[in-house]
Amino acid sequence: MSSKISLTRYLVEQQRVDGHIPAQLRLLLEVVARACKSISRSVNKGALGGVLGSAESENVQGEMQKMLDIIANEVLIEANEWGGHLAAMASEEMEGIYVVPNRYPQGEYLLLFDPLDGSSNIDVNVSIGTIFSVLKKPEGAGVSEQDFLQAGCKQVAAGYCVYGPQTTLVLTVGDGVAMFTLDREQGSFILTQENVKVPEDTKEFAINMSNMRHWDAPIKRYVDECLAGVEGPRGKDFNMRWIASMVADVHRILTRGGIFMYPWDKREPDKPGKLRLMYEANPMGWLIEQAGGAATNARTRILDIQPEKLHQRVSVVLGSKNEVERVTRYHNEA
Repeated sequence: MSSKISLTRYLVEQQRVDGHIPAQLRLLLEVVARACKSISRSVNKGALGGVLGSAESENVQGEMQKMLDIIANEVLIEANEWGGHLAAMASEEMEGIYVVPNRYPQGEYLLLFDPLDGSSNIDVNVSIGTIFSVLKKPEGAGVSEQDFLQAGCKQVAAGYCVYGPQTTLVLTVGDGVAMFTLDREQGSFILTQENVKVPEDTKEFAINMSNMRHWDAPIKRYVDECLAGVEGPRGKDFNMRWIASMVADVHRILTRGGIFMYPWDKREPDKPGKLRLMYEANPMGWLIEQAGGAATNARTRILDIQPEKLHQRVSVVLGSKNEVERVTRYHNEA
């Protein structure tokens, strides 16, 4: 890349030249990026910053929180509550919505986020990240939880920041996917890849194999075919990857292709899946689609699902288009 393009410059160009985003959305995304830089600093300090370990508390999902879960959640709330562009926020770590204090005319947007995805990996120094989704606030005074219950196809921006060997911000505003790497010396996110594309075919799949005995038949069929290799019906060998951090697994797929599966299983048959529709599946699904991939709940397109509640769960199959379509077809045939 001949010249370094900062995230701010990229967003200004999206606003001025291409007309893809309004000024208020640009400002909101810049605030989210600043919050991610702050979270990245805390992650990088690790034990030196006294941020590792459990917080000895549970979130609304009934999951044990890590100290960094709470820190990241607070950073995102505090960073965004002073702007006039945001009406309210919702977090995977909070039961209800957070309405931005009315210091300015009410903002036009709603922000949803998973402050620290993959937090079970914090203490072992494996890549984790922040996932975010932006919706347009419906017209009318005030804001309620119902305003957030919009299908994923209504998103106006989505992305994640992965805290790994590099800190990388991945973003879509509906015009493809761009990646930005944090230049720690400058303190800025710099554009490192535009028009990210996921190959239609792949030889890699990501799934937690320890749950195999709990899977439904179509998932077993697909994975068995992959494991059969060149001697099997697929006629090629597959590799399996599983990081147990959705951000890291999706980042690998955006970088080189693959398929990620977190399916329904028989342990909790009343739950349609493990991952959260609003905080994980929708933003990641849109990113993958914008890169030419596909994302379903194993039966239908994720972005077409109408949410019924803020913390709704869903099965997730996303990545290289031809593989996702195969898994989805197996389920619909069954």
